[in-house]
Amino acid sequence: MRKPVAIAAALLLLVALAIVSLKAGAVDVSFGEIGASLLREPNRAFFIVHEVRLPRVVTGILAGFGLASAGVILQSLLRNPLASPDVIGLTKGAGLLAAAVLFLFPKSPGYLLPVAAFAGALAAFGLLLLLSKRLTLAPASLALIGVALGAVFQAGTQYLIVKHPSDINLALLWLAGSLWSRDWADALSLLPWIAVLLPVAWLSFAKLNVLQLGDELSSSLGLNVAKQRFLLLLLAVALAGISVSAVGSIGFVGLIAPHIARSIVGSRNQWLIPLAALIGADLMLLGDALGRVLIVPREVPVGIMTAALGAPYFVYLLRRQRLRRNG
Repeated sequence: MRKPVAIAAALLLLVALAIVSLKAGAVDVSFGEIGASLLREPNRAFFIVHEVRLPRVVTGILAGFGLASAGVILQSLLRNPLASPDVIGLTKGAGLLAAAVLFLFPKSPGYLLPVAAFAGALAAFGLLLLLSKRLTLAPASLALIGVALGAVFQAGTQYLIVKHPSDINLALLWLAGSLWSRDWADALSLLPWIAVLLPVAWLSFAKLNVLQLGDELSSSLGLNVAKQRFLLLLLAVALAGISVSAVGSIGFVGLIAPHIARSIVGSRNQWLIPLAALIGADLMLLGDALGRVLIVPREVPVGIMTAALGAPYFVYLLRRQRLRRNG
């Protein structure tokens, strides 16, 4: 009974945070105006709610779903509590190619951005596997290689900034990860991908559960380990890459959300995936709302807020892994 209650609670929290996000900002909007705007009744706040804040809320929710689900898949497949899209360099790889499209081909069609982000995330993961040689690398080593790759990709993005200084504001927002100025085009670019990939991730829970038992036992149960691992890794890369294409290089959501969910419902992926997805969306909306009210009328990018929450937790996880190895 605890597991459905946890999912329901995370969903209710998401609704509450969405309402708070519609209200928060430099221009105060009453709850009555929010309700009227959602019902499409004309009022002074209609444009702010419908065209400014609502699309960024929807984009944040969808990106949170994608990043958190990718984190669950990576941690389950690699049996590694430190595996997440940002820690192992996927978000920075996706960000580099997406930024290249933004800076080098500003008039390119909208569908090219998620394709480029997916290709960047896939290239990052390919390099990680090439450097690690195997998928069962020690957690701390995997994190270090991922951080190194992320630094290389970020250096590439910074090179693009130097070469294209006229786009510096866009670039800095991209590097930090932000929901600022996100519109319905961003939300709609994410929606079909998440609507397809998230159910596929959940429907793969049985395979993920088996793969967590180890390669030998998984093979003995009739699972084609190499094929399923490749397909599921591809799914995680797609979820991370597409999310980054819409919101930039936001870190730690894919690391924190699965851990919080696992502490509540355990490691069975049929419960872990939906709860982690909801918590990931909660973190995105919470970070965005806090960033909008801290230094009004300016905004702190949501990526900075999630990093402030996630960095101490990451250090805690590293320390816990070290104590386990030494103990």
